[in-house]
Amino acid sequence: MNRLHALRKYWLALLTIALPMAVAAAYYSLLASDRFVSTTVISVRRAGHEASAVNGLSMLLPGAAAMSQEDTRFLREYLHSQGLLLRLDPELKLRQHYESAHADLLHRLWPGSSQEQLLEYWRQRVEISLDEVSGLLTVRVQGFDAIQAQLINQALLREAEAFVNDISHRISDEQLAFAKGELTRAEEQLTAAQRTLIDFQTRHRMLDPQADAQATGQRAAELRGRLTRLEAELSTKRAFLHDDAPDIITLKAEVAAVQQQVGRETRSAMASGGDALNRLAVTFHDIKTRAALADGAYRSALTAVEATRIEASRKVKSLVVIEPPTLPETAEFPRRLYELSTLLLLCLAVFGIGHLAIATVREHRD
Repeated sequence: MNRLHALRKYWLALLTIALPMAVAAAYYSLLASDRFVSTTVISVRRAGHEASAVNGLSMLLPGAAAMSQEDTRFLREYLHSQGLLLRLDPELKLRQHYESAHADLLHRLWPGSSQEQLLEYWRQRVEISLDEVSGLLTVRVQGFDAIQAQLINQALLREAEAFVNDISHRISDEQLAFAKGELTRAEEQLTAAQRTLIDFQTRHRMLDPQADAQATGQRAAELRGRLTRLEAELSTKRAFLHDDAPDIITLKAEVAAVQQQVGRETRSAMASGGDALNRLAVTFHDIKTRAALADGAYRSALTAVEATRIEASRKVKSLVVIEPPTLPETAEFPRRLYELSTLLLLCLAVFGIGHLAIATVREHRD
């Protein structure tokens, strides 16, 4: 009778504290499966920023850090992707491991789960955290066996390195293909410009119309100068000699000859009823300029291809392993003492609220 009275007196404490704690203690001691955690720390680094990283200035430049963290975020999403999970499942027997009958019901994967449920469970068991300041990616893999957890983490590290290398080589190949395309285009333009130049020289039978025009102009200027001197001398001698004097006759003959020569040079420069030689010189200058520009573009494209090929021969990005996958010796989960203590505090809070509610009801009844 006394025991029944005591049970009635302490029924709230038994219901809210003793019973939950007894069930939890039985679960953690008899049913809860140990979960081991393998940890690795990695980071993605760009080879192009290694030189600047030596002097420490790259740490002050947010642009380089942002690009590196962007690559790390891509890697984080890849490690949580369904494609990677489906590729690793046959190799590591992930579904079989997480559906193990030895695992407790609360933390194992239910048999016959769909791919979406498997992916959600996978993301819960593979914790990936990114340190925004240092750009370090920490991968924590849970497994019901310490060796299996390390094997999964090693596979993730291998896939991460392959992912980074694939992106790096893909970018390098795209850059090299673009540079080669520009080189091909520049080579075609250079060939066309050189062909146009040769066709022009062949059609007009002139190696350099500019030089010809310059030489013609120089000869014409010299002849005009000589003609001016002869006319001045003729005017001077006419002042004291007759027109039939030998000197006057000679000077007249020389003036006529020089005038004819000036006429020939002028007609040569102004052939075809217009400024043909000058026009040819201008056209040739334009063709020659285009050929020089095409040659410069070809040389620049060739230099760009060589530089891109050298850059593509090394890793543009690389995966730096700060800490390789660890082999845990003790189980990190479940945290029995912590979870039992938390449950006890929660039960005490529920008991206090319930006891206060009952006391309030009794007070209102009285």
